[in-house]
Amino acid sequence: MGSFSELGLNDWLVKQCKAMGLTKSTPIQQKCVPPILKGEDCIGCAKTGSGKTAAFALPVLQKLSEDPFGIFALVLTPTRELAFQICEQFRVLGKPIGVRVTVITGGLDMNQQGIDLAVKPHIVISTPGRLASHIENCDTFSLKKIKFLILDEADRLLEDDFGQQLETIFGTLPKKRQTLLFSATSSPTFSSLMEVSDKKPFFWQQESTIATVEELDQRYVLCSADVKDAYMFHVLDKFLEKNPKSSVMIFTNTCKYAQILGMILQEMGVKCVILHSTLRQPERLASLASFKSHKVRIMIATDVASRGLDIPTVDLIINHNVPNRPKDYVHRVGRTARAGRGGTAITMVTQFDVKLVHAIEDFTNYKMKEHQAEESEVMDILTEIAVSRREAEIRLDERDFGQQKILNKRKRIIMDGEDPEAEAQRKEEVKRKFKDNNKIYKEYCERKKKKEKIIIRKEKQKTNKNKPRERPSTSVQ
Repeated sequence: MGSFSELGLNDWLVKQCKAMGLTKSTPIQQKCVPPILKGEDCIGCAKTGSGKTAAFALPVLQKLSEDPFGIFALVLTPTRELAFQICEQFRVLGKPIGVRVTVITGGLDMNQQGIDLAVKPHIVISTPGRLASHIENCDTFSLKKIKFLILDEADRLLEDDFGQQLETIFGTLPKKRQTLLFSATSSPTFSSLMEVSDKKPFFWQQESTIATVEELDQRYVLCSADVKDAYMFHVLDKFLEKNPKSSVMIFTNTCKYAQILGMILQEMGVKCVILHSTLRQPERLASLASFKSHKVRIMIATDVASRGLDIPTVDLIINHNVPNRPKDYVHRVGRTARAGRGGTAITMVTQFDVKLVHAIEDFTNYKMKEHQAEESEVMDILTEIAVSRREAEIRLDERDFGQQKILNKRKRIIMDGEDPEAEAQRKEEVKRKFKDNNKIYKEYCERKKKKEKIIIRKEKQKTNKNKPRERPSTSVQ
């Protein structure tokens, strides 16, 4: 690692980095900052926690200080939480020049955001959907003179359902600009990302034999699906007992289960915060603030928190479910062992997840180790955890939790200027065609039925084994 002054940065930026505790530049900063300062487009790919945000924020701020005007740079991110974190970095690094930064995301007042855009902040950080809505419905601002377009977590922006919004945004941008694309995981879509740039971009990818950082200790706990919650609580309890100053992030696959796990932990006397997409934006920000300030040591989240968040106290990641995509696993476990620090990731693996684990190990080129759990201690809390889970499910059903998610989705569709009924019909048509024509789906259904039959047969066998046998009569005839 070298010093920031060697990258061609101005003295005021070097001093500001030092004030933040950044004394040595990381490889991605060494490779990408000089080309960006020269005016080249850039694509950078490096592991989580490698300093990607500073790699694009530092040269942008230097260029801004030389010629400050209007909306100078646009940063697009896939998640709201990442947008706010990038905003913090820009504000701290750009404090000496009085940089003005605005975050435009869903969940907040559109009218106020329109006012914020109208006063021409230097940096706009946004999620694609909300910015596209402002472009279509508001004429109080313009992006025609921006100097930088930055896509952070660019692979997800291109691979997920952001295509239409990105098309709307790109249509308003000037052709003469610098385009910077950054991601933590490599992807075949990088060839498509390179097409976004008019000029041949500078490309750098961190070389490594494994996709995760070397300091990360990756483990798994093998357990039956019906006792997974109890095993997870046991692992969490033991870790908190041994590490009283550490924080833990627990990832799960659905908003409802994140809510259920949070209610279970609170019922067991463990304080935690919850973060998922059905929460209102102020609640999401409050949860994140409590966790970052270490007021609460445990956060339960869906994949909205899996990208970009940098919280130094996080020493353990628990995957309550095995992600379907190996790339999602890499981003989840990347919330710990950042910037050279150590960390642990423990994944709860059931009998249905073995193939997914093998796919993750092939992708990361890392063989997980088994994490030993005390089965007797798990059995002691099994009933209490099961009762707490059932009570949580009942309370959520009484609150129509799933219905609220549907209503929130309809609101978002209406805010985007579309007809929710037409959108629902379109999705149903896609599902119908998929079910009718896709052989993979039919094979999946057949496999699922076979698995269910096997599980039922095993349960019957268990029941028969546990039945008390009739003792033969010992009376003498």
